[in-house]
Amino acid sequence: MNVYDTANKLASELRSSPEYLEYKKLKEELNQNPDIKEKMKDFEKARYDVQLEALKGEEGQKAKMEETQKIYAELIQNEFARKYFDAELKFNVLLADVNKIIAEAVQDVLI
Repeated sequence: MNVYDTANKLASELRSSPEYLEYKKLKEELNQNPDIKEKMKDFEKARYDVQLEALKGEEGQKAKMEETQKIYAELIQNEFARKYFDAELKFNVLLADVNKIIAEAVQDVLI
């Protein structure tokens, strides 16, 4: 088996994983709920802005961080949003773990 076959098998297994399936299901449900979807969109934009400002080292980050935390606090009051964030986190952890395993396998040439 070559590396590309293995990568395609991994991709197939990721798409079959409980983490992916749950996240995908909730993402589809999110698309059916315009109110929560809009709030999630606002949160994602605020979170992105905070990360971007942090990378640039820009001032005013504290106000953006507080705004992001406020939006998040409102969202997690909603049971669906809590489930969605949980599923998103589990899927992201799965991807991070797979990436870590791959990176560790080739670490000796990456340094």
